[in-house]
Amino acid sequence: MLGAIDVGSNTVRLLISDPQRRSVSYLRKVTRLSGNFADGCLDTASITRTLAALKEFSKQLAEHQVASYRAVATEAVRRADNRQSFLEMVKEHTGLTLDIISGDTEAELTSSGVLSVMKPIPEAAIIIDIGGGSTELVCVISGQTKLQHSYPLGVVRLCEEFNNKDAREQHIETFIEDYLLRLSQAGLPTEGYQLIGTAGTVTTLSAMQLGLTEYDVDRINNSIIPVSWLASIQSVMDPLTITEREKLPGMEAGRGDLIIPGIQILRTLADKFKRPEIRVSDSGLLEGVITDLAQSL
Repeated sequence: MLGAIDVGSNTVRLLISDPQRRSVSYLRKVTRLSGNFADGCLDTASITRTLAALKEFSKQLAEHQVASYRAVATEAVRRADNRQSFLEMVKEHTGLTLDIISGDTEAELTSSGVLSVMKPIPEAAIIIDIGGGSTELVCVISGQTKLQHSYPLGVVRLCEEFNNKDAREQHIETFIEDYLLRLSQAGLPTEGYQLIGTAGTVTTLSAMQLGLTEYDVDRINNSIIPVSWLASIQSVMDPLTITEREKLPGMEAGRGDLIIPGIQILRTLADKFKRPEIRVSDSGLLEGVITDLAQSL
């Protein structure tokens, strides 16, 4: 058995798979590791929540007799001044060795996981991985990664740093314009891409758009979110409280305040790339890590 753990800025996830990459077990815990990010450090409460989740994951690895695993940490840990002490606490309390991966590595692994479930694989796509601390944009043409970049546009980070919706939209737009410029400077097209979204924000929106009362990965993968629907659901949610939003069908608990920045990112991307829809992948970083492990056997 193979195992992959993703210590994200908002959610900690575990995937256990066989060497043929057939999923055996999947767990996720919202620990909001990047919440209350005071003085550039992960705070005690968020660390405690994350360690508790990782202890459970470590037990699952042992119970499933996982022969090889990789645990990766992303933006929240990357930018934390106390990241080394956090890694040491993870090792001491859970026995897990945690690797801090770069934004480029995160993007590469995520695109591998995303494309593994796309039917058909598009000729040209921009893969959008919206996390809690960062958003990765990956340009893929003919199955090959052409340009990838990580931006500080995570939904937790946007909630913490931008209370004003207009200022947040301008902030998002600035970074997306930067990506378009990078595409142009690399001699790559700036139009004609299919947009593919992955990670919790996008899959939650897909579940809401499909009206799911129970999460169904088969219906989520390759589903389509119309940009017109994003505009309408944002107008519904804007006046609601966080609690009221989390009562909406398909909404994941803990995302009531985070969902609006996520919608803003997707709508801005769709506008800049002139696309009417976002295609959805439930697979992403975890599946990319599993694929990488399987290939190394």
